[in-house]
Amino acid sequence: MRLPNFFIVGAPKAGTTSLYAYLDQHAQVYMSPLKEAYYFASEVRAENFSAEERPRIERDLRTLAEYLRGDMREKRFGGLVSNWDDYLKLFRSASDEIAVGEATPHYLWSQSAARNIAARLPHARIIISLRNPVDRAFSDYLHMVTVGAVRRSFREQIHANLRCESKQIGLEWPFLEYGQYTEQIMRYFNEFPRSQIHISLYEDLQRAPGALVSGLFEFLGVDPGFAADLSRRHNEPRIPRFAGTAYFLKKWKVWPYLRYLAPTALRPRLRSIVFHSRASLTMDPADRAFLTDYYRDEIGKLAALLDRDLTSWLGQPPDDEMSSAVLPDRGAI
Repeated sequence: MRLPNFFIVGAPKAGTTSLYAYLDQHAQVYMSPLKEAYYFASEVRAENFSAEERPRIERDLRTLAEYLRGDMREKRFGGLVSNWDDYLKLFRSASDEIAVGEATPHYLWSQSAARNIAARLPHARIIISLRNPVDRAFSDYLHMVTVGAVRRSFREQIHANLRCESKQIGLEWPFLEYGQYTEQIMRYFNEFPRSQIHISLYEDLQRAPGALVSGLFEFLGVDPGFAADLSRRHNEPRIPRFAGTAYFLKKWKVWPYLRYLAPTALRPRLRSIVFHSRASLTMDPADRAFLTDYYRDEIGKLAALLDRDLTSWLGQPPDDEMSSAVLPDRGAI
C-alpha cells in the first residue's frame, strides 16, 4: 500500500483546486481521487460542525461511505475521512508514481494537521498556496452563494463572522480566520524542515502558471519538463441574478433537475440569462478597505516571515476580476 508523500495544505480559495488538477495530469504523480479528505485535521469532524451544517455533513458521510466502497474512478470533492483504513483506500490505485499526494486546503488552518502529518509521514513535502486574505474571503463568500448556502450580502457575512461566539465550524466561523496565515505556517515550520515546504502566492499562479507548476514538479522530484494543460479555470463562481429564488431551488434540491432538463444547445444562453457575468462580480470598495485594515497587521507579519513584498495586498484591487470578484451590498440576497 502506497502512502502519500506530499500534501497541498491550503489555503482555501487560493488556487488549490487548480494545483490539484495540474499535478494530477503528470504521469509520475498520483493524486488522491478524493480532494479534501480532512483525515489529518482532527477537529474537522461531524460533531464539531454547527447545527445548521450537520444535516449536510451527515448526508455527505453516507455518500462518502458509498464512494469508498466503489472503485473511485471518478473524482470526488469533499468528504470527512476519519478512519485510517478508509484513508488508505484513497491510495490503493497508486502504483509506481514518484509523487503520491493529497489536497485538503483546510490543513493549513487546522491546529492539528501539521502535527498529525509529521507524526505519520515526517518526510512528506508540504505545498502551501496563499492569497490576499481579503480576496480569499470574498472568493469564499462567492462560493457559498454559488452553492446556495447563504443569502446575505458580503458585508453581512463579514459581520456575522465578527459577531460569532461559537467555535463550531459553519457558515460564520472560521470564515475570516482562514486568512490568518502566519501562525498557521509556523505550525508547519515547527514540524518540517524548510526544504520540505513550498510556499507560493495566488498571484504567481495567475501571472506565470507554467513556471509555478514546473517548479512544483521539480520540488516533488518528478520530470519538470512535462507541460500540463493550464487552460482550464477551476471553481469559478456562478452567482444567480435572482439569488432568492435560486437559494430556495437549491435548498429544495430542484436546481440540479432544472439544469438537467435544459437542452444542451441552449445552456450557454441560459447561463448568461440566469447568472451574473464574471466582470460584474466586484467587491464594494468599503468592504475591501474594512478587510484590508482588519488584516493589515497579519499581512505585515506574513511579509516578514516569508521575506516577500506584500504591499500590493494593502493597495488597490488586482486586475483579475476573479480575485476581487460581488453582489451589491444591499441587493437581492
